[in-house]
Amino acid sequence: MTKQDLLVDVLLALGVAAQLTCALGVAVTRSVFDRLHFAAAGTTLGPFLILTALLIRVGFTSQGLQAVVAVLVLFLANPALLNATARAARRLDYGGVTALPEEKGE
Repeated sequence: MTKQDLLVDVLLALGVAAQLTCALGVAVTRSVFDRLHFAAAGTTLGPFLILTALLIRVGFTSQGLQAVVAVLVLFLANPALLNATARAARRLDYGGVTALPEEKGE
């Protein structure tokens, strides 16, 4: 086993551990808004660690570039999808997206 293989294995293990942590958080939290936090975290550290491991293994080949594009789309689309999901959940739970009087601190 070379140092490169060891580095790839460590990065993959860390990436999978990050993803499992996020999935576990989604599974055990009760509030939809708490679940959204864990789901959003699942598009940050884990995919980039796994992408790094893949790029070390295959380099910037067509397969590597496809993975870069996929992770970037995942990372860049997440804020819009998260916002839309949170707004829809807020409408369902509270009837609208405007702040309630108790949330304004008045």
